[in-house]
Amino acid sequence: MNELEQIRREAYDNTQLNKERAKIFNHRQINRKVFFSSQKVLLYDSRLHLFLEKLRSRWTSPYIVIQVFLRGAIEINHPTKDNVF
Repeated sequence: MNELEQIRREAYDNTQLNKERAKIFNHRQINRKVFFSSQKVLLYDSRLHLFLEKLRSRWTSPYIVIQVFLRGAIEINHPTKDNVF
């Protein structure tokens, strides 16, 4: 019984270590984007579309970055419609 508990505990510890290593690896693969004021950016349309056309782009027209906040938040403006997000 003690051997079985010990094997289970080692297996649990090994899975925890593997999860931590995978998490560190995945976080290293994320590319951080740096935005500047008056830079043009495209906005990704992430809404759910049930009947999405295959060749239709989900990126919408270029927006202009107005202000960059801490932690990567940005305020963007549509150049013709004056919509601020």
